[in-house]
Amino acid sequence: MAAPKKGRKAPSGQGKPGRTLAMLLIAMAALVGGMFWSGETTPRLGIDLAGGTTITLKAEPDAGKESAINPTNMNTAVGIIDRRVNGLGVSEAEVQTQGDRNIIVNIPKGTNSEQAQKQVGTTALLYFRPVLAVAAGAPTTPEPAKSGAPSTKPSATPSAKAGNGAPKATTPSGAPSASTQGRAVTDALKAPSPGPSAPAAKPSTVPSGKPGATPSAPPTPSPSDAALQKKFTELNCLVPAQRANVAKGTTDKDTIVACGENGAGQWEKYLLGPAEVDGKDVDSAAGVLDPQRGIWKVTMDFTSAGSKKFAAITGKLSQQQPPMNQFAIVLDNNVVSAPSVSSTLSGSAEITGNFTQQSAQDLGNILSYGALPLTFKTETVTTVSPALGGEQLKAGLLAGAIGLALVVIYLLAYYRGLSIVALLSLLVSGILTYTLMSLLGPAIGFALNLPAVCGAIVAIGITADSFIVYFERIRDEIREGRTLRPAVERAWPRARRTILVSDFVSFLAAAVLFIVTVGKVQGFAFTLGLTTVLDVVVVFFFTKPLMTLLARTKFFASGHPWSGLDPKRLGAKPPLRRTRRTSAPVDPKEA
Repeated sequence: MAAPKKGRKAPSGQGKPGRTLAMLLIAMAALVGGMFWSGETTPRLGIDLAGGTTITLKAEPDAGKESAINPTNMNTAVGIIDRRVNGLGVSEAEVQTQGDRNIIVNIPKGTNSEQAQKQVGTTALLYFRPVLAVAAGAPTTPEPAKSGAPSTKPSATPSAKAGNGAPKATTPSGAPSASTQGRAVTDALKAPSPGPSAPAAKPSTVPSGKPGATPSAPPTPSPSDAALQKKFTELNCLVPAQRANVAKGTTDKDTIVACGENGAGQWEKYLLGPAEVDGKDVDSAAGVLDPQRGIWKVTMDFTSAGSKKFAAITGKLSQQQPPMNQFAIVLDNNVVSAPSVSSTLSGSAEITGNFTQQSAQDLGNILSYGALPLTFKTETVTTVSPALGGEQLKAGLLAGAIGLALVVIYLLAYYRGLSIVALLSLLVSGILTYTLMSLLGPAIGFALNLPAVCGAIVAIGITADSFIVYFERIRDEIREGRTLRPAVERAWPRARRTILVSDFVSFLAAAVLFIVTVGKVQGFAFTLGLTTVLDVVVVFFFTKPLMTLLARTKFFASGHPWSGLDPKRLGAKPPLRRTRRTSAPVDPKEA
């Protein structure tokens, strides 16, 4: 019995094209579904297309302190500037680093660009101020204080003593009620300030009595005290615009009203005395893990002058009752922390409390930023009106449509039936590009600007070039006399090498351009690199498998004149056939 013949091995690369196409379509469906699920169904538009202001800031260190420009300090500056921009009531503003010393601030339309430029370009102001009163962040209507009634101080949960005499970073959880808040503020304004440089905790324009002096009768609040009390009671820290402007126009010598978030994420308002220590007095600060207690804390080291100032203020604060035994760490008139003090501190201190690793490191970075020798110079400010942005977007889309139409006309005229493969591949590439651009907006902050649109237009030619390379390789095989199915498989390895080399060069150029440039040019480079990668994906997982399946159809395999693979039109050679040579028989008579 004869053994069955083994089947012929499929040509290299033929595999299972249907399975490959199915995998790609499933991946596409998942990406499109994720786009609709996230709600980001359109790409985010850049300032030049949507309208708004773009500000480029460049970090400049003090002389001899070039090392101050590092990723940690730049990220801290980004966080501070982001809080400033949000304080203007801006929604969807973007603040991000670019390169090693640039910060890009994108502010959408509807914001005063001059005010934004002023806010983001100034150096952060960090102060340590004594706390005089604390209340809930919402506005209240206090009752008038009755004659002879005892004063009611704001209540706060006393903090436990931290190890080594360090202050514990606990924000007071108690707040005065609506009936006592007005009297609490009045008492705070009348009370002697715990600080050494200001004998009374009230605006510097109002004279104060000597510390410890007991007046025979409560003094009548001055107009400045009344105005400050009114501002404190009416302040609503839940409104970003009020938080940003509450201390506008004040100096470090003034008593101010400020807002801050407590450990529970709730807004509280503070009445703060004149600044006793500023950010330049901090030598270094960091959020570290206490190995003995297993908690996160913030350590601070002061300069020689700062150590003396901090010792004086903490010595006074440690003798006060809550909340007047607290000092507020104020950055840009925003209270970032208000730890209590239980003893005199000098040289170094630590702040403990309900810190996570992230919150401890953030506070350490903020404290360090007050001592950083960094200033920011405004490099460029670009403002685009929404109307101009809309016109630029229309012009970019029109240019893309014209370029795509020319490519389609060329493919239809020259490749006929093969143009179906090219058009379907372009469609798949377009869907993937659009979906990824929409998803990358909220994921990494990608915004489609005009140079990015140009990169997408250039990508049409790059993608079409890959199809042309593969089609011409198939035609070359047919010209050599091969039928379509083996021609498709034999042409693929040669076309694959050419496509990979071409796309690698394009991707390398995009990567170099992205690294060495700043600003909007990076949008062009990013889009070009993204579409180049997608070109490889589409050609390998869609164009090649689809071509393998079409080669099995009669329309393409028979070389129909409209298939684009007609052997006669291509000038194909007749197939080479090997014939066995036989010698003529020899006549015995002639032998």
